[in-house]
Amino acid sequence: MSGAAVTQSIFRAGLFEEQTILVTGGGSGIGRWVARELAGLGAHVVVAGRKAEPLEELSRELGPRRATAVVCNIRSEAQVEALFDRILTERGAVHGLINNAGGQFAAPAASIERKGFDAVIETNLTGTWMMCRAAYRRAFEDRGGVIVNMLADMFRGMPMMAHSGAARAGVENLTKTLALEWASSHVRVNAVAPGIINSGGLKKYPAPVQAALRELPAELPMARLGTEAEVGAAVVFLLSEAARYITGVTLRVDGGSSLYRHAFTLPPGEPAPAYGGDE
Repeated sequence: MSGAAVTQSIFRAGLFEEQTILVTGGGSGIGRWVARELAGLGAHVVVAGRKAEPLEELSRELGPRRATAVVCNIRSEAQVEALFDRILTERGAVHGLINNAGGQFAAPAASIERKGFDAVIETNLTGTWMMCRAAYRRAFEDRGGVIVNMLADMFRGMPMMAHSGAARAGVENLTKTLALEWASSHVRVNAVAPGIINSGGLKKYPAPVQAALRELPAELPMARLGTEAEVGAAVVFLLSEAARYITGVTLRVDGGSSLYRHAFTLPPGEPAPAYGGDE
């Protein structure tokens, strides 16, 4: 394992030794950070995603003892099942699942076409559900396990991302429901909701969004964006034994931004008509 590839962690060495943990969307951004940190803590990390190149690059960096790369589109039920077939054949067990894979695009709700809306729902909500279901059926029902789902700061609505906000809200409720249904099988299901994180994913948004993001830190409670390390630490904590009595919760890693303001300013308008009652 390359010493440069693993990520320094605040958690104790060997915390996840002998464990196999699956990270979807593990080829970039937060997923890549989490995979590196878990590998540094002793886990064998299976990184899954749609594009082979970044997954294989990370797997080479971490080395065969600590990582396996598997191409998988979580929108495909057949590919999800094949992913678990391979992991269970090669590793014998799965101890944790991080549903980090997702995707969206910035657009006003009225301009989103059905195809684009469905694609975001299928990736963020349906894909997460299929991964959870497969993990439970194939690995967790008889021996327990831990699931951490990735959300977003959608708690007060999500202007310019109605499709993603709807999907992530669905995942939050799914997290609560599965936590209750699967508690008797010793399966814990929690979620992490990052705020605006200084990650490579921000560069994918169009110029107007980039401009808004550059101005955003001055208006946030902590006056800065979050880091991948801060999100990763929350994920690792929820995976760890220290969180054994925590299930069905969403841990917000947003510097208080979900309490304070929207990432996008709403367009100005005339005052809405009021209801005056009978006169």
